[in-house]
Amino acid sequence: MTAMLTDFSDSIAVAARSRAETFIAANRFERPTLVIDTEAVADRYAALSRGLGDAHIHYAVKANPAPEIIARLVSLGSGFDAASRAEVELCLDQGASPDHISFGNTVKKPADIAYAYAQGIRLFAADAEEELEKIAAHAPGAQVYIRLIVEFSEADWPLTRKFGCARTNLLHLFQHAVMLGLDPVGLSFHVGSQTRRASMWAGILDEVAGSWRALQKAGFSPRLLNIGGGFPAFYGEEVDGPEVYGAEVRRLIADRFGDVAQIMAEPGRGLVAEAGAIAAEVLLVSRKARTDLHRWVFLDIGKFSGLAETMDEAIRYQFITERDGDDAMGPCILAGPSCDSADVLYEKRPVFLPLSLQSGDRIVIRNCGAYTSTYASIGFNGFPPLDVVVI
Repeated sequence: MTAMLTDFSDSIAVAARSRAETFIAANRFERPTLVIDTEAVADRYAALSRGLGDAHIHYAVKANPAPEIIARLVSLGSGFDAASRAEVELCLDQGASPDHISFGNTVKKPADIAYAYAQGIRLFAADAEEELEKIAAHAPGAQVYIRLIVEFSEADWPLTRKFGCARTNLLHLFQHAVMLGLDPVGLSFHVGSQTRRASMWAGILDEVAGSWRALQKAGFSPRLLNIGGGFPAFYGEEVDGPEVYGAEVRRLIADRFGDVAQIMAEPGRGLVAEAGAIAAEVLLVSRKARTDLHRWVFLDIGKFSGLAETMDEAIRYQFITERDGDDAMGPCILAGPSCDSADVLYEKRPVFLPLSLQSGDRIVIRNCGAYTSTYASIGFNGFPPLDVVVI
């Protein structure tokens, strides 16, 4: 990255700028670069904490594992949801206490379970008999929470099927955990990534509350409710602020569960997405035929270099260019630079960009602090991985 003041500062001012966008406007980058603002992460954490009240936040490390983010959240008292040994090591290296880390992936290597247990971690997720048996063998006496499949997700990116057990298997898994000498402390679920309104939680919470009561009726005393993630970021469609959103989710929980000894939340996107922006460049503007209605705009970043969440156009990123303002706008198909024909970002719903846009123009991708650096390939087609600058 080379620092250089440019006219882009004036262009980007047409929209309310984040600190990350201001930094991008004042500097030039040789290749696609994610700029992430830890102050914005801290502000978001504080707001969501106020809304969620007594629910303890465990940041989903997979959303953005920048060590500076982890260290800042450690200083704020956050817990962490780790999906792998590497994420466990990262959190410990940044000063997180083992009792503030849960191993939340329901599919783990035995050696990784043993490692986490040896470091003092005692809280693990499971959704199957064999996973409970692995935990019992390598983390004897550990606490486990059972992840449930949920059926009524209204999220932009539902996370059902792959993770979770059926409600009909829940009681058996609790019984099996006890038989193995484990401590089944409660339940977890996930409403789905980018659940834009808190009201969308209601049906899923009804489902989970039914399972909670079934456990109590069977003689168990669940004491941990892990509500997972799903807290949204702004991608063009209005969403409530984190404090308002968190407070409404907490109210919906109280209405259905009453007093719960321990509530965990695992926000990822909701904490870091709006804290980041990507500096990118236009590589080509073309039409396949003179009569085509839509231009093709190719960027130096695509699905394989950080924008994987454009799959099925589920996440709709917002863009700022140096030509915004007075220039006429028009629809375009947006694509990445690789030779893979799947590397098309938006085609079903074209993106509106200035008609005067051309090769070499700078472009900012807004609110992309989550699931970009972690999705970037090492060098597909020889294109460099996404650079990260933390401010």
